[in-house]
This record gives sequence, C-alpha cells and structure tokens, in this order.
Amino acid sequence: MGRPNPRRVPTQRLAATALFVVLLVCALPVAAQKTYDASSEESVANLAAGRVVILVAKDAILIATVENPVEAETRLPTPTKLSNERAGVFLGAVEWVSPSSQKELARLDIELPHLRGRLIASGPHLQQGIEGSEAMDIEATGQGLLERLNAVAGGLHDKIDLPSDEPLAQLIIADFLTGYGPEVWQLTYKMKQELEHGEYWNTRVLRPVYLQFWPPEKGQPRTLMEFDYPESGAPPTLLDLLRQNDPRLKKIAASDTTMAEVSTHLLGGDSNKVPASDGTQFLRAALAATTPPNARKTMAIIGRETGVQWILAPPPEPNKPGPQKERSPDAPSLAKPSLPH
Repeated sequence: MGRPNPRRVPTQRLAATALFVVLLVCALPVAAQKTYDASSEESVANLAAGRVVILVAKDAILIATVENPVEAETRLPTPTKLSNERAGVFLGAVEWVSPSSQKELARLDIELPHLRGRLIASGPHLQQGIEGSEAMDIEATGQGLLERLNAVAGGLHDKIDLPSDEPLAQLIIADFLTGYGPEVWQLTYKMKQELEHGEYWNTRVLRPVYLQFWPPEKGQPRTLMEFDYPESGAPPTLLDLLRQNDPRLKKIAASDTTMAEVSTHLLGGDSNKVPASDGTQFLRAALAATTPPNARKTMAIIGRETGVQWILAPPPEPNKPGPQKERSPDAPSLAKPSLPH
C-alpha cells in the first residue's frame, strides 16, 4: 500500500482517521486566547496543505514536504524543530487571521515548540516500553496543541456541517531517540459540536488519536511513509509510483547503481538499509520529477548524532496581503464547504 499503515493505536481508538478537511478558506468566529488580547470576531483559517514523506534511513530520518496549493493562502507544511532529536509537521487549519485588521490570531506550526499541556493522571496514556518518559513527552505536546486548538475553535457557535470523521488538524512527529531509535507518530484532531439552545452551538476539539507508524510490526515492510492533507484528490504516493514502475522514477533508478539500490530497498521494505546521503539524493530527485516545478518543498534530517538540521530550508513566505474585500456569501467555509471537483 502506498499510504502508511499504523503499527498500533495506543489510546482508546482502534480505527485510522481520514486525512481530509473540506474547507479551503474558512470564515470563522474564534475566541481569541489571552496572549493575543483580541476580541471574538470573524476569522479566516488558512490551511497547511500538501504531502509529508518520511524515510527512516540507516543512520537518520529524512522528512520531506511538498505543498498542495488548494487555495491562494495555502501554507507550505514545514518541519518544526521540537527538540534536538524531534521534529513535527502541522497539517490543517494552521493560521488564524482577522480579515478586518489582518492581525494574526494564531500560527500553530510556529507555536508548536512552546505548546505543552499538563496530562490528566487518570486518563489513558501512551505505552512505549522502557521509553515511557518519551511517550509522555509526545503526549504533552499533543495536549498542548489540543488546548491551543480549543482556544481558537471554542468561539464557533454556528452549526458546522462537517462529517464526523474529518479532522480539523493533524500533527506528524518524527524523532531519533538515544537508546531507542527512530519513531514516527500521527496525531489527529477532530471537532465536535453540541447544541446548547436555539441556534447556539458549543464547539470543542477532541483529544487527539495517536497512531504509531514506526517502528512497524515485526515482519511488516520498512519503507516510505507518506501523509496527504487533504487526502481527497491526492496524487499517487511515491511508493505507489515505484510499484507501478513509473517511467519518471524508473529513469532515476536507472541513472546509477546507488539510485537503483535505494529503489530496491524501498520496494523490498528495507529502507533502514539506505544510507541517509543516498536517501536524500533519491528523495530530492523523485519529488522534483513527480511534482510541479513551482511547488514549494522542504527537507529536513534528524541524524543519529547531529539531530535536526535543514537539507532544504523553506522558502520565504509571501508578503501578507493588504486589507481584504468583504467576503462573498458564496465563499467556502466550514459551515458551507466547497465541493471537491
């Protein structure tokens, strides 16, 4: 399969969650957090949309991202350094802005390193063998992001007609832990509304679902992990293209023996036998060959000894737009999403 399969769900949920959200731009009233000192008002939530590709190599973890410009204000999913050995990629409603003042109310990918919540002692927790403290650290990050999401989404009091299985946001976490090795997690956040009275709804973001994708179960292939947001309409994954003998990737594999070996290891489920330098060369060539030339990309590496470093740093973000015109009543929103083409 081209999409990754989780090894287990360590909390109370046992089903994978779809990586999809139907909004392109959402006009939402948000309750501003105290640190932003902003009143509740209409806001625009811009998406971090695109693909995250993770290759666990012999001596490092490679994280590549490619944008999917579903809308003019799409943000490039970008690895964020959470510690020297851990990085996270935020997907979904990442930037919350007031269209009237152009004031940024939240930028969740930038805030990630500082979002840490307190865990409830009686609640379910991740189990990770002898590395329990590291699992608690991932949970603390997940809880901190949950609290921040609730701060910006808690002001939604209109009915939002999203299917129950569609997430508001996701967080992909990869790390290379001393004494344990590499691991990859996916945290999925969904939203729930309850009618209080009349047309007044209370909105909250639910506790995240934690799925572990690396290490895989014994006997399962060790190969590329690829996450798309939104998943609907996403192109075939690199692994699918390799299995289909796509001519663009076939040409890369035929270019020299090193690239042929990388391709063989990925198809054979032995990505952990690929040197990081060779994996970097293959990923950069493969993404360049299979994505639009103007698509923005990033690539980071988490080395066993060197920690988190850039291979391809994100390009500068475009300048903030000037004051926006009044939104058209036909513009897509969470309450009235645009239909996929």
